[in-house]
Amino acid sequence: MTGSYSESSYSSAGSVSPREREQKTSKGFTDFCVKNIKSAEFGRREIEIAEQEMPGIMILRVKYAENKPLQSARIIGCTHITAQTAVLIETLITAGASVRWAACNIYSTQNEVAAALAEEGIPVFGWKGMSEDDFWWCIEKASNHQNWQANLILDNGGDATHYMKRKYIDKFRCLKGIVEESVTGVHRLYQMTKNNCLPIPAMNINDSVVKGKFDNLYCCREAVIDSLKKTTDIMFGGKQVLICGYGEVGKGCCSALRGMGAIAYVTEIDPICALQACMDGFKVIRVDDAIRIVDIVITATGNKNVIRREHMNKMKNGCIICNMGHTNSEIDVDSLRTPDLTWERVRSHVDHIVWPDGRRIVLIAEGRLANLTCSNVPSFVVSITACTQMLALIELFKAQPNKYKGDVYLLPKKMDEYVASLHLAGFEAQVTELSDDQCQYLGVARNGPFKPNYYR
Repeated sequence: MTGSYSESSYSSAGSVSPREREQKTSKGFTDFCVKNIKSAEFGRREIEIAEQEMPGIMILRVKYAENKPLQSARIIGCTHITAQTAVLIETLITAGASVRWAACNIYSTQNEVAAALAEEGIPVFGWKGMSEDDFWWCIEKASNHQNWQANLILDNGGDATHYMKRKYIDKFRCLKGIVEESVTGVHRLYQMTKNNCLPIPAMNINDSVVKGKFDNLYCCREAVIDSLKKTTDIMFGGKQVLICGYGEVGKGCCSALRGMGAIAYVTEIDPICALQACMDGFKVIRVDDAIRIVDIVITATGNKNVIRREHMNKMKNGCIICNMGHTNSEIDVDSLRTPDLTWERVRSHVDHIVWPDGRRIVLIAEGRLANLTCSNVPSFVVSITACTQMLALIELFKAQPNKYKGDVYLLPKKMDEYVASLHLAGFEAQVTELSDDQCQYLGVARNGPFKPNYYR
């Protein structure tokens, strides 16, 4: 496909939108919208594979199957619809919850998994490659249904939260709380508290120790290599790579790339993270000082417009650019949608952007999350995050009135440690137990928590 950018260039010509097709499951269920319900059998196999690598959430499923702590909970979910998410969704239902689910990203949905969930009678709305209009339509379908009033939101990015607050403010005020797992979504929640417009409690999962130290770091460490290999077939040895941001995601990316023989540079706004990068052996520079020489640019900041048109105008021919941060705001992709530039779709989720002089850059996933668009997420790490999400939902749902107010809260450290303990058996790890004398010396209980609440 060659030509100047246009919306029609990226529509699947001749195909019918799932919104325009009537689909039903084998049992006649119709409250869903997925790409193709006939792929449900393949999706079920994907979910079963994920279950084998998600020990923590499967332990919680067995634990809560009988006492059902989420009985009468009605959850709006807006996350990536993947096999790992499906394991969480079905565990929430086993624990007594009723759910309605929408995709939080237009590219990350596993279509066969969404079909498998729908086949089980779960209202799910999303498919890979949907438009922005489809995206908001799916959130509307998940948020608003006759005779069904949500009392919890599980969000990734804050879109469902802000949609509910903007369109259904009375229903929003009646929620027991929000659980948010992403940097961007948490940032938006803190902005709401700063402006005194968050009337309900919210749990910040992103800054829980087990989420930050495991999902953000280890997941991205494996996924960044896989994403770039699958999309570009690049050899990393000797390549110069600029990683924007040295938080947990940036650390994971840098570690992986150095292990493959790449030369990594880091940009940072935070002196502490910048010093960590220096102590880890990476050169900390500014974007403008490296943009002409690097072969790959990876954003991992959670910010907006980190890489702008002025930077892309200076990139060397063939430079690869991708986002490992959040949503599609880090790379200013809209600035590339001008008549003077030509977009060439060379393979799925890979575009060449060609300048008038023939120079081109390689854009991955149109600036959206490369790891979830072009790769698979390690199920084991997602199990850790899924456990924190489930425990946070139970905590908000079962909390006594007035325990939590309209503010953002962190997961109690005891829960962090419990989630970690659920995953140790898979490594045959044996944790050392303190003696009474040692407990007294350290000032901690025998069973924890072993770290103070401010520990990150």
